[in-house]
Amino acid sequence: MIEFHLDDRSGLSPYLQLVRQVRQALRLGPLDEGDQLPTVKEVVAGLAINPNTVLKAYRELEHEGLVAARPGVGTFVTATLADAALVAHGPLRQDLRRWLARARRAGLDEESIEALFMTTFRTAAEEGIAWPPSSRPRGWAKGTGGAGR
Repeated sequence: MIEFHLDDRSGLSPYLQLVRQVRQALRLGPLDEGDQLPTVKEVVAGLAINPNTVLKAYRELEHEGLVAARPGVGTFVTATLADAALVAHGPLRQDLRRWLARARRAGLDEESIEALFMTTFRTAAEEGIAWPPSSRPRGWAKGTGGAGR
């Protein structure tokens, strides 16, 4: 089962953080079709947030067709975002962990590491490296660094 966490520094609202965490778990494999999400009551108790925040996140995931609520039973995963590339995640994760260790040894703090990664990712996306042009996120205009969103 997924265990949610909130990051006050993320710049994302709590409900969007929950949505993002479920989507990442569906993409990376920890959540699979048929798995149950934590109940609203469990999330509220664990994170000390408003139940409406959790309900809003779950409704958005339901609208996306990723989960379905079963009244009196819970909310269950109905679709996964994992694909055939999932097998490549292990070696890539190890490479990324080594890169993170080098960045720490070089004296970068968490915020600097994130900034470096995100600007490099955006530049690569503009150049068509991070994803092919046909799969760019909606609103991502080439040459705008994501400003077209």
